[in-house]
Amino acid sequence: MRLLSERSSRVTDAVKLQRRAGRNATGRFLAEGPNLIEAAARHGLIETVFATETAEHRYRPMLGDLEVWMVSERAMAALSETVTPAGLVAVCRLPDATLDAVLAADPALIAVAADLSDPGNAGTLIRLAEAMGAAAVVLAGDSVDPYNAKCVRSSAGSIFSIPVVTEDDPVTVINRLRRAGLHVLATTLNGDLSLDDAEEMLARRTAWVFGSEARGLSEDLAMLSDRRVRIPMSGGVDSLNVAVAAAICLYQSARAQRRG
Repeated sequence: MRLLSERSSRVTDAVKLQRRAGRNATGRFLAEGPNLIEAAARHGLIETVFATETAEHRYRPMLGDLEVWMVSERAMAALSETVTPAGLVAVCRLPDATLDAVLAADPALIAVAADLSDPGNAGTLIRLAEAMGAAAVVLAGDSVDPYNAKCVRSSAGSIFSIPVVTEDDPVTVINRLRRAGLHVLATTLNGDLSLDDAEEMLARRTAWVFGSEARGLSEDLAMLSDRRVRIPMSGGVDSLNVAVAAAICLYQSARAQRRG
């Protein structure tokens, strides 16, 4: 294997994938570290791997037949977006996920986030959705790029296992979900239905819609839903982090659907 420097065109092109514009232009993104690379490899999404000599030796069995380019520590520092690089960065193809394909499979549970700006929350939502058996995650409106490095890391590999769809217009998304026969539930602080009283409804095919971290779900989007649901809370707490709220709601749906 040939050693590449930080000036190599391969390294330079890969570094451009740290920006959304670079990812959109090429249909490629970066996955860093052995766990994410192993998950990407299982789904056949890896084009090439950059590795330091130490990392290549340590993870050689996992790398198998993947194309591996050896890079210097300095080049790895340019490729890495973590404080303590593991010495492995892969260039991956973006998964081919569309809302049409998701709806064609008659999904029972979908998580939708509108204007979700924090990549950590987005990655956690993707992880939660896979864990709760959701068919897909839809990031709508002015939401973070799911292939942002922090989002990919926060998903802990789930971004390779569950379809993640991006759509510009959340209104169109909600209308399409309803036409596909999904019961659309909006999470709001002033919802007319308590989650405690929604179990029978949750047994149906459901799409949960969550809002942004700062403003929650807009009134216009909430009005498009079939029901506005509130999570009952005690004490002086009047709101929850969007990922926490999603965990509660998706779990309740998964539980109700398991019971039938």
